[in-house]
Amino acid sequence: MSNRIFDTLKNIVQNVNDASTLEQALDITVQRIRQVMKVDAVSVYFCDANAKQLVLMATDGLNPDAVGKIRFNFDQGLVGLVFNQAELLNIKDAHSHSNYCFVTETNEASFHGFLGVPIIQHRHVLGVLVVRQTLHRRFSSNDETFLVTLAAQLAGAISHAEKMGEVNRLIEGVEEHSYNMKGIAGSPGIAIGDALVLFPPASLMEVPDSNISGDEIEEHIGLFRQAVSNVENEYKQLSRQMQASISAAELALFDVFGLMLKSDSLIDAVISRIRAGQWAQGALRETISVHVKKFNDMEDAYLRERAVDIMDLGRRLLIHLQQQKVALPDVSAPVVLVAEEVTVSQFAEVPLQHLVAIVSTKGSASSHVAILAHALNIPSVMGIDDLPVSRIKGQKIIVDGYGGQVFVKPSKTIIDEFRRLIREESIINAELSELIDLPSETIDGLPVALQVNTGLLEDISPSIKSGAEGVGLYRTEIPFIMCDGFPGEEEQAVIYKQVLQSFSPRPVTFRTLDIGGDKALPYFPVEEENPFLGWRGIRIMLDHPDIFLTQIRAILKSNIYGNNLRLMLPMVSDVAEVDDAVSLIKKAHRELISEGVSDLAYPQIGVMIEVPSAVYQMQALARRVDFFSIGSNDLTQYLLAVDRNNKQVAELYNSLHPSVLHAIQHIVSIAKEYNKPVSVCGEMAGDPASALILLGMGIDSLSMSVGSLLRVKRVVRSFTTGQAQALAKTAMKMEKASDIRLLLNTSLDDAGLGGLIRAGK
Repeated sequence: MSNRIFDTLKNIVQNVNDASTLEQALDITVQRIRQVMKVDAVSVYFCDANAKQLVLMATDGLNPDAVGKIRFNFDQGLVGLVFNQAELLNIKDAHSHSNYCFVTETNEASFHGFLGVPIIQHRHVLGVLVVRQTLHRRFSSNDETFLVTLAAQLAGAISHAEKMGEVNRLIEGVEEHSYNMKGIAGSPGIAIGDALVLFPPASLMEVPDSNISGDEIEEHIGLFRQAVSNVENEYKQLSRQMQASISAAELALFDVFGLMLKSDSLIDAVISRIRAGQWAQGALRETISVHVKKFNDMEDAYLRERAVDIMDLGRRLLIHLQQQKVALPDVSAPVVLVAEEVTVSQFAEVPLQHLVAIVSTKGSASSHVAILAHALNIPSVMGIDDLPVSRIKGQKIIVDGYGGQVFVKPSKTIIDEFRRLIREESIINAELSELIDLPSETIDGLPVALQVNTGLLEDISPSIKSGAEGVGLYRTEIPFIMCDGFPGEEEQAVIYKQVLQSFSPRPVTFRTLDIGGDKALPYFPVEEENPFLGWRGIRIMLDHPDIFLTQIRAILKSNIYGNNLRLMLPMVSDVAEVDDAVSLIKKAHRELISEGVSDLAYPQIGVMIEVPSAVYQMQALARRVDFFSIGSNDLTQYLLAVDRNNKQVAELYNSLHPSVLHAIQHIVSIAKEYNKPVSVCGEMAGDPASALILLGMGIDSLSMSVGSLLRVKRVVRSFTTGQAQALAKTAMKMEKASDIRLLLNTSLDDAGLGGLIRAGK
């Protein structure tokens, strides 16, 4: 394709994206194509799945009165042929083709040349784009390329419009139409309310550079320090507002902001930039940008969410630098808080008695907002990146925190159905709360330990209150990320002691420092083209034994609360890495004893199985370590060669893929030979259906987010070991993940546990 044509294509796509309505976008499309290709007619047909027909939705050159009226069955006419075969059709004389279907309403008798291409998005044909010529003409290969490329570009816009209900609205000819959108389940539950849309109070990233004179420097530093003081007071006030609703440990979320406000890396950096001649607002923008980028570049969603907190802090500081006030929302009825990025402070500013749910276009289940929402039993859906936030203010919304769905402008029938589900959900929640103090064991008495994944001190209280039997994965990276340099031994030990003491005598599994690649530290940069397969985890620690030894010493000397410490090595791909790491751990242990540290227990050491090579070295690994933990998220990613954060292939990511299950079965089988326990941590462990098959495979413990714990416990307590084993045996013979999912979901339904995987009973 020539540069000129490529530029024309980009221009058309830009015009389509700028259109305010779908009708306008379609009109622009057909008009511009007719102009550029110099053809006699252009038409767009949409798929009406309900009627199983293709509907003429826009045209330039055919009779405009036919729009919305002309319909072809999926197997009818040349348009139907393009749709069914999902490939282009280019013929010199349409009239002579056996599939040609003459339609009088379009006034197309004079058209002969026909070029039709399917509009495809993620394997689904959404419609057909057609150009016509009066001449007997076969279109050129350049024409084909242009139209195919444009159809591919249009597919995204049409898919988005389909999600928004605009396609159905046009096809059915009604002004209002409900629609639903899919996101990430943040916290479970169902709610109905009106959309309360909040926008960022200050646009930090749009602050311009502006130089100040030497005489103004102290004035700007003073303004900044006053802003810090004002924001600190605001967070204390918000914390007091929440005090009656959540525990002291959950209130620690607000302490995080206080700590950030006292952070030398933030305050000193802003002041340093002011002293260099940048005005206070610009110095703040640059400093916050550096901190946000640090977290945004991370693969781990849990850590990446910290960028939201830092950006929220920066915006609030900017408001006070601009000498504005935070406008509090006026709420007197049940509302769903909706924003492009819901922050903790926005959450706290809405009266809790009226806040029924949260919807955010960004974020994940690891965000502070999701953590708070779960603590307060408020349903939330995160990461709906194509939600039209600016257009849904005041609209009735249903939030399904189980399936991660949001229904906008639902019909009365849908509202009535969800009200029924809400009543059923309250019954289920009451039943689940009765399980907190009961053991996690099968009907025939087999214990299956249920633990939590965490990395923040404020997660401790909700975890213990939910009956967690320990920590299956404690991420040790956060103190390193928040500091200007590697934290010292004593600084680390303070944190580790708090965690071990809080959970004692329950076991706590510390994953040793997992940095590098996507989790680069500002004071220890790692630049790589492919961080997923790069210098990270145990690889960095072995190359820098000084960093590793400092952390190990800090962890070992913290083990004074009943010896509940376990050490876990991440990203192991070779037994030599385990040998070298164990040698360093033993060295640290000997050093501490020689320094007079008394009663120093030597910990159990385990390996995370998340790299395929480790799966096939299980026997050698089992001779070296005390336990195994399967990192289901990474193992699935590496086995299937799928980046689950890439929307183009995210649908291929599935932990119930037969290859993943066979790998897990192999791991368990070898571990049992050597009498070594195996746990699973990651999303798979917290999914009630997946937990059922893991139970049948012989997994000893499951580690998950605290919100999933009671649901998984209900599954464990509802089946015998034999039933779970039989299900696992059947599943292992299946060839498709979808069939395995259906088997497990059906088993839960048959056991009366359907409400654990969807809304209602």
